[in-house]
Amino acid sequence: MNKKVKTIGIVSIFIFVLNVYIIVHNNPLADQTQEFFKKVVSCVILDIIYFFFIKYYDKMIILPVELYQNRKLIWKLAKSDFKTRYAGSYLGIFWAFVQPIVTIVVYWFVFQVGLRSGDVGDTPFVLWLVAGLIPWFFFSEALGGGTGAMLEYNYLVKKVVFKISILPIIKIISALFVHLFFVAFAILLFACYRSEPDLYTLQVFYYTFCLFVLVLGLCYITCSVVVFFRDLSQIISIILQIGIWATPIMWSLPMLPEKYHFIFKLNPLTYIVDGYRMAFIYKAWFWERFYSTAYFWIITLATFALGAVIFKRLKVHFADML
Repeated sequence: MNKKVKTIGIVSIFIFVLNVYIIVHNNPLADQTQEFFKKVVSCVILDIIYFFFIKYYDKMIILPVELYQNRKLIWKLAKSDFKTRYAGSYLGIFWAFVQPIVTIVVYWFVFQVGLRSGDVGDTPFVLWLVAGLIPWFFFSEALGGGTGAMLEYNYLVKKVVFKISILPIIKIISALFVHLFFVAFAILLFACYRSEPDLYTLQVFYYTFCLFVLVLGLCYITCSVVVFFRDLSQIISIILQIGIWATPIMWSLPMLPEKYHFIFKLNPLTYIVDGYRMAFIYKAWFWERFYSTAYFWIITLATFALGAVIFKRLKVHFADML
């Protein structure tokens, strides 16, 4: 109980400070009505989230605690999952890297050679494309693997003593290994074009963490629902096919009329893709996009909280359904 009171107290102070910051930052007199309204709405949203945090605290906090307590087992199983995924093939884990590279080459050929798309500003098109595709590869693979975690490891779900809450994160960490390879590949590719890594490049790890938390929250929702509704896997595959075009990866927002920008900015992956390009290309810090960062974390933490609550309520029925 003391830990709960302490945690809520810390979060209360954080919310209060953030509310004050939102209202007074860069606009101490609130002389611009529209700007002031946006900040007040942001504060209201934060307060609503805080209310639900207090109400469902026990259900939301138990999941991160279990993940931390089983961190060694998670790491061991993630490495095992990555090694055994291609164990039956001659080239082994080589296939984990071939498909994304082939996809990059195909998109580059279609857009730059076939459709004759030019460079994006001063940036070669291939670099601009790679910076957008790398986070999408991780998202799509992690979401697909995390969604099917309960079905794939159904023999562990039926064991009473096993913490099944660690299964989705195992698949995500397994996908993270490939993602880190492509981050290194992107850094090397940019260096070949005389764009050496700098302090801005380190932000790619912040955006990777952002993406990790977002997809983890989504996976706790989808892996819980798919046990009862197996068609969800196919629905997610279709959504991912649409999502790659609904996210500014092969195209940029300035290509659209400005009045439509906010629709695509509602997609949290837009924040991630833009973030990777800021780290690699545009050299800007993430805190310079205050509203985008605040919106992303509100959506991400709300998604994770919802996933924790749904998983907590449904997991008692998993063994019976599997």
